[in-house]
Amino acid sequence: MSERKVLSKYYPPDFDASKITRTRVPKSSGPKVITVRLMAPFSMKCLFCGEYIYKGRKFNARKETTDKKYYNIAIYRFYIRCTRCSGEITFLTDPKNMDYECEKGAKRNFEPWRDASGGKEESEEERLDRLEREEEERNVMVELETKTMDAKREMQIADALDEIRTRNARNERAGREGGVEVMDAKDLRDEERERMAREDEEAARRAFTTETGEKVRRIGEDGEDEEGGIGADHALDVGKGKDKEVMPPPTFKRIPKKKKDFSAALGIKKKPSLV
Repeated sequence: MSERKVLSKYYPPDFDASKITRTRVPKSSGPKVITVRLMAPFSMKCLFCGEYIYKGRKFNARKETTDKKYYNIAIYRFYIRCTRCSGEITFLTDPKNMDYECEKGAKRNFEPWRDASGGKEESEEERLDRLEREEEERNVMVELETKTMDAKREMQIADALDEIRTRNARNERAGREGGVEVMDAKDLRDEERERMAREDEEAARRAFTTETGEKVRRIGEDGEDEEGGIGADHALDVGKGKDKEVMPPPTFKRIPKKKKDFSAALGIKKKPSLV
């Protein structure tokens, strides 16, 4: 058995390398065709044998680029074979409806755009009207929330107006009956502040006045205490003349701590030393 990977190959004795010429195959002038692996984009029925092909079945298909375009979007054609009779089935991409369109060899079981348009192609005006209706349906909840907020705002404004009317009517009635002008809130706060200040002054005056009406004075005001003795300044002068003990300067020397004898607490008796 020969090796699979060889380093040298056999050349016969009559081999002539000059007879080998490079051949060029002409390029195909038709559309570009490549082989791809895909799944059936929709369920279909074969027109040759009646076989049903379900959506999602895998095929080795040929992909062809057509000359048709939709808004500069290329349209592709795919070729597949029926799994039963090997009949050729072709379908195209449909960018307009974002779907696929069956071309020949099979019949699609369900086409969703037929239910929406009834088999008729809608014009630009019909498409715009349909989009506007869909947009309005989506904005129903937004409009409902806006109406609710407007109703709440109107109710708040009405309540505020009623409160203002009631307050004005009460002020007018009080002015007619008592003949007293209605005071503002600022004036009321000023009067309350002045009343509290007067009460504080009265409390302080009562606290520093005796029962006989004399004013209480501190000890150091006239240089004498309550008993008429020597004042504080004189006492300090006398105290300066006495001999005071001079305190030693502080020291930071470490003093060893005396150890306690716990032998008596534990019941241990030491024998006296003989030396």
